[in-house]
Amino acid sequence: MINAAIVGLGWWGKTLVEALVDGSDVMRFSTVMTRTMSPDVEAFAKQHALRVANTYEAVLGDPTIDAVVLATPPSAHVAQVVAAAAAGKHVFCEKPFTYSKEDAEAAVEAVRKAKRTLGIGYNRRFHPEMIKLRERIRSGELGVIEHIECSMTIPNRLFVKPTGWRAMKTEMPCGGLAPLGVHAIDAIIDLCGKIDHVYCQSFARVLQGETDDTTSMLFRMKGGMSGYLGTITTTAPGYSIQVFGSKGWLRIEGMTQVAGASSEERRTHLFGLCKFQPLKGPSEVWEAEKRDVTRACFEAFARAAEGGSPFPITPDQIVHGASVTEAIIRSAASGRAETVL
Repeated sequence: MINAAIVGLGWWGKTLVEALVDGSDVMRFSTVMTRTMSPDVEAFAKQHALRVANTYEAVLGDPTIDAVVLATPPSAHVAQVVAAAAAGKHVFCEKPFTYSKEDAEAAVEAVRKAKRTLGIGYNRRFHPEMIKLRERIRSGELGVIEHIECSMTIPNRLFVKPTGWRAMKTEMPCGGLAPLGVHAIDAIIDLCGKIDHVYCQSFARVLQGETDDTTSMLFRMKGGMSGYLGTITTTAPGYSIQVFGSKGWLRIEGMTQVAGASSEERRTHLFGLCKFQPLKGPSEVWEAEKRDVTRACFEAFARAAEGGSPFPITPDQIVHGASVTEAIIRSAASGRAETVL
């Protein structure tokens, strides 16, 4: 049993805790640490029998805590990961990991040197439909992969407090890249391999302020296929990912993780209608399986920390994902296609 502390308790931090409340046989939360204590936080901690730690240092110094789960602003991740590794803790970091390859490499190396396990919150990887899509690609059922595209939308930017960290460009560059797009980037890396270069355009269409709301990205993978990703943070929620191959295409539709939705909905209702259209013959249409992907992600992390199968999102993929986000941010600023370092 991995005994974990949650660091950061915003709406998503609470969702992470709730993913394990039914009782996992490999991981549990015992402690919470957050920058801002409030009656709401105190009530949540009491409801879930969580001890409250006053500082991050107190969490790291607690010998009963095996792992820390970071649900904190992206700018804090590198220092927090390095400190946790130095304290001998396993580390699960919410996405985005970092916005630069250099920072990602430093954090990954710290965990490696400490011989600890590193996990990251790309929970969609663990959904049965994404697993089946990966298997169809690997088996050759879709033929030569030509293109992958994804659209992810939420209304969250309409409700974000102007003073909150989610409204800061330093924490949320390129609009929906951090809350949404990095999930798709991880999927592209998983399904199509490393990304060679990117082009991004990002702007504020609906709301004026520090952060953008409308962002689109073009990719070219090292394997030769192309890709597209669009994110909007000021419209109705939606999600779709589609892979095109020489033998047909497959599309998965669903929903994104909308603030204000129930915890259960945010964890289990991400995928909906699926369709496979072969080059010849009738199409297949089915409803996605239901799975709590957040819990599945945690349990894969916990089993890896206990010496089981390695966490499926490898350190190399985590670093490459950070390199891709870095190139996207550079491209949005330069107006040119940028090579992924």
